[in-house]
Amino acid sequence: MNLRVLRYFLAIVEEQSITGAAEYLQISQPSLSRQIKDLEEHLGHKLFERGSRSITLTPAGELLRDRAREIVLMADRTEAELTTLEQSVRGSVYIGAAESDGFRLLADAAKTMLDTYPDVNFQLYSGNGETVTYKLESGLLDFALLFEPMDTTRYSYISLPKTDCWGLLMRRDNELAVKESISAEDLVGVPLMVSMQTRFDREFSGWGNLDQRDLHIVGSYNLLFNASLFVAEGCGCALCLDHIVNVSGDSNLTFRLLQPRLRSRMNLVWKSDRKFTPAARAYLETLQQQLA
Repeated sequence: MNLRVLRYFLAIVEEQSITGAAEYLQISQPSLSRQIKDLEEHLGHKLFERGSRSITLTPAGELLRDRAREIVLMADRTEAELTTLEQSVRGSVYIGAAESDGFRLLADAAKTMLDTYPDVNFQLYSGNGETVTYKLESGLLDFALLFEPMDTTRYSYISLPKTDCWGLLMRRDNELAVKESISAEDLVGVPLMVSMQTRFDREFSGWGNLDQRDLHIVGSYNLLFNASLFVAEGCGCALCLDHIVNVSGDSNLTFRLLQPRLRSRMNLVWKSDRKFTPAARAYLETLQQQLA
């Protein structure tokens, strides 16, 4: 299983046909079909179900698709890093982050760096803590922005001098919108969308004697924007962090902080044994200087 064949396989996945992939790759269709057949024989699994007009992935094909994307991305990134290793500061900095207003600090450092090193670019990945950590561990990210608590034995990190506050996102016509803040008692019985990252024994431990069993959870979300659309349509309220969704102007949404205040700290983390590229190293130094 070589890198070239994996690229061929991913081209078929994207084009959803061997004919389209062959045209994109500028190789003959029989040659492409033969190499995919050899790959299937090598792996011992059928990768595609071939229909009259299109093809679909088998379960084995879906697994290979996910792994092949990571392998090809890692190969391309490694080649780019080796190319720029002894050069001036240039190339990509890879950052993964959960949703947080603290990301503005990272963006500010990025702006400073772009002014100094115009050949640098930033590759951003948004996701929950689990997926971001997986990509960090896999070497697909230089840095990850994660909430506390975290495993400080495995990573080096910078604590950001900013905390995010929890609150309730709701429609402006919700009866709770007249309140200045939201108590634990206010949340009982309210239809709620909650973050998939939220663990009530961790984030809400000791806050207002709130127990997850007291809540009427109607859904969960990975990233808040889509959940805000559910809230806007009256599907419930979202328990979330502040300054992520715009509630100003013509928005029919509003946000109220929890009382007593419930805060979460963010850390920028990286693998302690990570060999940084010049671009990643320069970014870290820029951020450290600005935070100092």
